[in-house]
Amino acid sequence: MREKTEAMLPTVAQVLDARERLSVLHAAVPDMAVPDADFDGLAKLTASLFSAPIALVSLVDSEWQWFKAAVGTTETRRRCDESFCLHTVADPDGVFVVLDASQHPLFRHRPRVIDAPFLRFYAGASILLDGQAVGTVCVFDVAPRKEIAPKLIDELRRIAGIAASLLKLKEEARRRALKEAALSREEQRLAMALDAANVGSWLWDIRAGTVAGNGAMMRMFGLPPERSVGARTIFAAIHPDDRIATFSKLRQAMAVNEEYDGMFRVRDGERWLLGRGRVHDRDGKGAPLTFLGMTIDVTDQQASVQRTRLLLKELNHRVKNTLAMLQSLARQTLRQTSDPAEFMTAFAGRLQSISDAHGLLSDYEWGTIHLSELISKQLRPYVSDYAEQVELHKDEILLGPDQAVGLGLVLHELATNALKYGSLSVPKGKVVLTARGVVEDGGAVLHLTWTEVGGPP
Repeated sequence: MREKTEAMLPTVAQVLDARERLSVLHAAVPDMAVPDADFDGLAKLTASLFSAPIALVSLVDSEWQWFKAAVGTTETRRRCDESFCLHTVADPDGVFVVLDASQHPLFRHRPRVIDAPFLRFYAGASILLDGQAVGTVCVFDVAPRKEIAPKLIDELRRIAGIAASLLKLKEEARRRALKEAALSREEQRLAMALDAANVGSWLWDIRAGTVAGNGAMMRMFGLPPERSVGARTIFAAIHPDDRIATFSKLRQAMAVNEEYDGMFRVRDGERWLLGRGRVHDRDGKGAPLTFLGMTIDVTDQQASVQRTRLLLKELNHRVKNTLAMLQSLARQTLRQTSDPAEFMTAFAGRLQSISDAHGLLSDYEWGTIHLSELISKQLRPYVSDYAEQVELHKDEILLGPDQAVGLGLVLHELATNALKYGSLSVPKGKVVLTARGVVEDGGAVLHLTWTEVGGPP
């Protein structure tokens, strides 16, 4: 192969700075300045093939030529305006040969030609990525050559092609590593979020009979914080009363390819879990291979539902009792008065007493209330100064719903009588209450004494 004359050489500036070429180069090799031992073998092969002392595998940027691998030199880069390879990248044929640089019009005045190492022979082939020349594989010799065999040029092209393939593989591996690293970070963030939210995630390998779960999942089932346990261990942790139904729902979801959605208790029966999931993948015959799911602790929600049910049941019972009490109060009030106005006043007062007791019980979700609260609620409407007119000596007494409603009516009747005829009918009168809890015949009994002081004779 003959070397090209100056008239035959293209202008290199436009090729060197072409946006497409630089874009491909920078995307494929972001770390051009770092030598890469993976290319050393190609540089040595090229030097041996040409029996040349210097061989390079290099990348050509807009200002610098970077040596990824080199034989016969310790340099790692060279400015493009001093480079032979610049013309190889710009050559449409992708090959550039200089038989004697000292006689070549482009290179005879170059420092490395007229001074050490006194370069004479050069042969280079372009490394092509996506149709763009991004670098070269080349050799130098300090002795000129008369000609170069076409077979050697073909071999040089092949080595350049191997270098291009290696760059492509390394680019793909780098991109894959970046994606995997990003995916790993995302998985770590997701795992941390699930654990912080106390959401269990799990993957059931059906054939292997194992379940891999996160820390929240293992805590919910009361198991050690292992990443993988036997599926039998997981099912054994489910409460016996819920185990068969849970497994049946899972099998049904796998059979019809639907989402599993089930609630169950774990072994101690005090913790409720909500599980959801579906088949993740199947084999060629459609048999399920893995099942992916999530588990949430819904114990508090279940307890709330149970409390609501109990409250509704209790409320239904109280409403029935209250209606019966109202009927009795109405009949009793009618027997005591024949005047409609007096009836309405008396009946309204008794209804208000029941309402006050119900209000207290509602505040405590129909549990127990303190006797002192009930006394205060019933007597305050009938006194101008509660602290001065009501004196209370008591044990710590708790009243249930039925006791509170009944005693509330008693206190109401006593207070209205005291206001009309007794101690509360005068400014300096007061009521003294003494409450003691005692045990009679094995049961708790309240002894309540009502004493009026300072009233009319």
